[in-house]
Amino acid sequence: MDEGLTKIRHARSKKDFPFLKLDDDEYVEFAFKRSRLCLFAIFGGLALGLIIILFAFLMVLLGQKSLDDMGRHFMFMILMCLVAAGIIIGIIAITVYRGNRLFITNKHAIQMVMKSPVATSVNIIDLVSVEDASFHQAGLLQTIFHYGTFRLSTVGDETTYTFPYSDISSAELKAVVKLISEAKKKNKDKE
Repeated sequence: MDEGLTKIRHARSKKDFPFLKLDDDEYVEFAFKRSRLCLFAIFGGLALGLIIILFAFLMVLLGQKSLDDMGRHFMFMILMCLVAAGIIIGIIAITVYRGNRLFITNKHAIQMVMKSPVATSVNIIDLVSVEDASFHQAGLLQTIFHYGTFRLSTVGDETTYTFPYSDISSAELKAVVKLISEAKKKNKDKE
């Protein structure tokens, strides 16, 4: 690739992804995130939980005719605490969803994994050391909604890096495999 174009793509990648530590001649080819279906599951679970909480409190309040003002205020406080807890859980879930990313550059695969706001990790894999890239779907839901697990297997220690709940298309998978083979060819030419 032309050196000028490489510099432009590098500058654009640095601007778009300032948190990535890219080499001088490295740029982002693909930026993958988890499937949007995960967001629907988060919002659906929150909505269902809030509806159940509201329904339960309505049943309790309607069933208790002997509650005085103090009792109703106490029940309202409990309801507000449960709603606030649901909102906090939703914010944490969305933060974790957004924290799981996979970047494929012209040199590396960079996987950012967030299991909770305080448990994160970053895996950086040289494309030269990747032996196999694959996309695996298991089950009816994954097939219907086209999401699954993207896998990168490395040479040597036989480590497999997985990116679950991804909706990578077959064209994107082919492009990643092509990037891997180009990186291997460039590395072989250097030797």
